[in-house]
Amino acid sequence: MIDNIRVLISEEQIKERIDELAKQISKDYEGKSVHLVCILKGSVFFSCDLAKRITVPVTMDFMSVSSYGDEKVSSGRVRIVKDLDESIQDKDVLIIEDIIDSGRTLAYLKELLSSRMPESLNICTLLDKPERRVVEVDVKYVGFEIPDEFVVGYGLDYQQKYRNLPYIGVV
Repeated sequence: MIDNIRVLISEEQIKERIDELAKQISKDYEGKSVHLVCILKGSVFFSCDLAKRITVPVTMDFMSVSSYGDEKVSSGRVRIVKDLDESIQDKDVLIIEDIIDSGRTLAYLKELLSSRMPESLNICTLLDKPERRVVEVDVKYVGFEIPDEFVVGYGLDYQQKYRNLPYIGVV
């Protein structure tokens, strides 16, 4: 335990679940390539580990959006900090997110990216907090459903700290 952080999901559990998700994604996109849109900064660890295990061709791009700032709760306003570098038109796109709680950010992103005419658009998240949902969002791939607790590690941070923990912990 570091700085009163309790392990919620171990490093081993994360690895096993990513293997399972990659197998499912590879099966679902068989015969195609998948374009991963990694939502910075939190989903970098997850996106990279997932991409390494997907067996169909993978391309990647990155977006940075903010609805938290330095707070523990979402402000409710979504702001694009960094947009995609290339077009997603006619691509099979999979948004990779670290955590979904209120659903506002992903609902906004899904609507925005849908307007760019991808062939398909789905969402994959490492963590899902359904208790916090304010806006419904269709998530095709979920790593873990977790309780309404503030979590850090494996890419998730609090004021830019704890991203490098190899597990998911509760502050």
